[in-house]
Amino acid sequence: MKNIALLAGGFTGEYDVSINSAKNIATSLNADNYKVYTILITRDRWFYETDGVTVDVDKNDFSITVNGDKVKFDFAFITVHGTPGEDGKLQGYLDMLGIPYNTCDATTSALTMNKAYTKTIVNGIHGLHTAHSLRLFEKDMHDVAIIAATLKFPLFIKPNNGGSSVGMSKVYNVAGLPDALKKAFHEDEQILVEEFIKGREFSIGIARLDGKITVLPATEIISSKDFFDYEAKYTPGVTKEVTPADLPAEKVALISEIVTEVYIRLNCKGMVRVDFILLEGTGDFYFIEINTTPGQSANSLIPQQVRAAGMNVGEFYGKLIEGAI
Repeated sequence: MKNIALLAGGFTGEYDVSINSAKNIATSLNADNYKVYTILITRDRWFYETDGVTVDVDKNDFSITVNGDKVKFDFAFITVHGTPGEDGKLQGYLDMLGIPYNTCDATTSALTMNKAYTKTIVNGIHGLHTAHSLRLFEKDMHDVAIIAATLKFPLFIKPNNGGSSVGMSKVYNVAGLPDALKKAFHEDEQILVEEFIKGREFSIGIARLDGKITVLPATEIISSKDFFDYEAKYTPGVTKEVTPADLPAEKVALISEIVTEVYIRLNCKGMVRVDFILLEGTGDFYFIEINTTPGQSANSLIPQQVRAAGMNVGEFYGKLIEGAI
C-alpha cells in the first residue's frame, strides 16, 4: 500500500477546478493499492483535513502527523493548475526531497508555462505550424501602430504565463487593442499578441504508459462563443466536446506523430495535453499550447479521452504513478 499525497488548490483562479480534479482522482484510484491524502495548497498554508481536524504539512520532509502518527509519502500526485503546481515550483521542491511525482520536471513545467518560449522550442517540428505573434512586457512601451503593422487582424491577446483562459481577448482592429492589452496585463506582466488561426479546435492527451508514449483519442472543441475562454470552458452548454474527434485515419496518424515529437522535444513526463487548430481550407496543424497539469474532473478532456481509448481512468492514474516511481 503506497501513501499518495494528492496536491490540489494553488494560487490562481483555477483553485476550484483543481479541487474537482483532486476529488475525481481520489475516487478513481484503486483503494487497495493507494492510500490517498489530499493536501491543499494555498498562499498561507499547506494542510490536510481529516475528520474536521486540519493538519499542517511539515515542509522540512513533506510529511503530516495524523493522530500522533507521522505519515511520509511514497509519491506526490500534483493536480494544481497554474502556480505553484504547473510552473515547476512544486516539482523543484519535491526533487530536492527525492519524492517522485506525476508531472513533467521543474524545467519543463516552468518552460511550458511560458507560451512564447514553448512555441520557440516546438518550432521546426515537421508538420507543425505556429501563429505569428509578438511578446510584450508591461515595463516596455507598447505602440499599437507597430503591433497593427506587424501582425494581421483579428488578433488574440493573452497573458503569456496564464495556465487558464483568464484575461484573453479577440480584437478585430486597432481601436480594440488598448483595452485588450490592459486586460491581459492585469493578469501577467508579459503577454502574447497572436494572429488568430481560423479552423477547427482540438485537444489531445499524451502520456507515458508502461514505458511507452501513448497518444489518446483527440477531442474536438466546438464553441458557440468566438473563442474558448474561461467562460466557454466552464459554463455548461457553451461548448460541445466531441471525443473521439471526427477525423480521417491518416490525419489522426499525422497528429499523433506531431504531438509525440512535441512530448519528446519538451522532455515531458506523465500526462500532458496539447491544444491545436487545423487551419480552415488546408487542414495544417497549428500548435496553440501545451498543458502539463490538465484538468481531471470527471468530465475533463483527459478522462473523456482515456474512456474513449477503452481504458479505466483509475488504472490510467495508477500507471502514471507506477511509471514515475
